[in-house]
Amino acid sequence: MNSVQTRSAERALSGGTWLIVCGAMLYSILTVTPLMAAHTAEAWDWTAPILPLVVDAAVVIVVKLDDVLARLGGQGGRWPVVLRWMTGLMTLALNTADSALKKDLVGVAVHSVAPLLLIVTAETSLAYRRAIAAAVAAQEQQERAERERREQVARERAAQARAEAREEREHAAMLAREQREHEAALAREQSEREERAAREERAARERAEQAERAERERREREREQREQERLARERQARERAEAERRERAEQAERERREREERAARKRAALLSRGPAVGKLPEDEARKIVAAAFASDMSVRSAAELCGWSVGWVSARYAEHRDPGVRGAALAIASQ
Repeated sequence: MNSVQTRSAERALSGGTWLIVCGAMLYSILTVTPLMAAHTAEAWDWTAPILPLVVDAAVVIVVKLDDVLARLGGQGGRWPVVLRWMTGLMTLALNTADSALKKDLVGVAVHSVAPLLLIVTAETSLAYRRAIAAAVAAQEQQERAERERREQVARERAAQARAEAREEREHAAMLAREQREHEAALAREQSEREERAAREERAARERAEQAERAERERREREREQREQERLARERQARERAEAERRERAEQAERERREREERAARKRAALLSRGPAVGKLPEDEARKIVAAAFASDMSVRSAAELCGWSVGWVSARYAEHRDPGVRGAALAIASQ
């Protein structure tokens, strides 16, 4: 039986049990309520249905909890058994009490059907649920054992397949290694032959290189000798040219110093005249101003020397402050 059939049987058992319980409860309420009303004070007649409801509620609790415990595979102990039988016997006693008090044996038999059916159904459904739970647990254990066996077989097969694959790989690796060793031996022989040929070729090449190197060294020595002779000639030419250049530079320096000395003497002569008595000619005044500017004299002193106004001398100083004009001033002053 599979799990679908098991759940279907459990639903049928549960539905039938609750149908019998509900029917017995309804019949018990309808039977016991008149008895309770007859044995209750008139002011409290409305409480007559309470007792059968309480007893039937205990029956519902017992049936429901037995169902839960049976599904979980647990045992409630002796108190659930006591409660189950006590509620069953109370229901039987309440349902047959009115007929028993009237000494109506047929009524006692008729009214005992529902309570007895309820008691037997509760016990039977509990037994069925426990049996179903045990069977399901056994079936699950068997399925688990079968699943574990299949998994073990699959693992063994996988291990065997891995071992076979490893053996195949090792065999292939051994063949490949042998092939590589054979190829390596052939390659070594070939390389040895090539190395011998290369050594012979290298020796011949070295001999040719030695002869070529000797010839090249000879040509190099001759070239170096010619180069040294050329460098000696060039060095001598450079030395002569350098001597001539130094001589020209010294001559130019002497001429420059002589010009500067002449210009300085002329400026000193122009500046040593003293203050002018009158206004000198413009050309001569310009020479004096240029000499005063070159000697860093003040504008007023230059104006006293040439006899011109301070403004005119300032204008000439402004012209001489231009770097190009300063050189011209020195040239003018030296004339």
